[in-house]
Amino acid sequence: MQTPNAKLPVFSAKTTASVIAKSVEMQVTRVSDAGTQPLADRLAIEEPLEIRVEFFEGEEKKSKSVSITMRTPGHDEELAAGFLFTEGILRSPSDVIEIIGCGPKTGAGQTPNTVKVRLAPNASVNWPKLERHFYSTSSCGVCGKASLDALEVPGLRQIASEGFQIAATEISALQGQVRAHQSVFDQTGGLHGAALFTAKGELLEVREDVGRHNAVDKLLGAQFNSGKTPLSNCLLFLSGRASFELVQKALVAGIPMIVAVGAPSSLAVELAKRFNITLVGFVRDGRFNIYHGEWRVNSPQIKTAPSTQKVCSQ
Repeated sequence: MQTPNAKLPVFSAKTTASVIAKSVEMQVTRVSDAGTQPLADRLAIEEPLEIRVEFFEGEEKKSKSVSITMRTPGHDEELAAGFLFTEGILRSPSDVIEIIGCGPKTGAGQTPNTVKVRLAPNASVNWPKLERHFYSTSSCGVCGKASLDALEVPGLRQIASEGFQIAATEISALQGQVRAHQSVFDQTGGLHGAALFTAKGELLEVREDVGRHNAVDKLLGAQFNSGKTPLSNCLLFLSGRASFELVQKALVAGIPMIVAVGAPSSLAVELAKRFNITLVGFVRDGRFNIYHGEWRVNSPQIKTAPSTQKVCSQ
């Protein structure tokens, strides 16, 4: 639940996104029917980020490295918070004292490549239950998990059928709004985008990253840090495909609907059906496919009633 009176975490100004390079210019050779020519091109920066958690066991302060992920520099504090939130480690902004970038500024982005998340003394973290090694790459958010049994975050709750609905015409217009805010994608053509929208199709926030799951973590981390979760009145837009781990992240954040430009995986659809999330894919040229949850799309052509599945009680 949202905790408006909770003390929100403090963020370091060392890694302020507005002053961080997210793309770099390189010389390439362009080949065409007319021959070859040298020209300058811009590439999205990809660098490792280590997420460390500082926590208490009794009176003893400890530090643990929980993730090394390849990301585009910028919004690193949001990335750390979003990752820990959607993995079930953080439950409330009050669990966090501060999130700071640390270490030397390195690489093309000239930014610290380590983020430390300092947890409050009363924050409860059950490390033995997690027992995952969160080492991932920019192309896969779950490849480092110990086994398929460990994929699902504990305590997931089914999304209620009522409360969120959006017009089909608004869905078709989402991609254009997101593209207008993808400045680094315009420069490089090499970044994924994630965005939050209201039921009226109003854009709330956009994040970009070389990794699909990183873009979502940055987006959801910003909302978590601001005490705005759960996001029961929001839609998650993905510029690429909808995979299992992205649906799971939306589920942890309480998001009732996902719209993706690309295709969903079979496991993503299974998870959406199990937890009552509306999943839309292949949004382009005024068309899209609904894989589950048609009742949340307001259109004269759709006459499906809301799901009669009971909401899980926990």
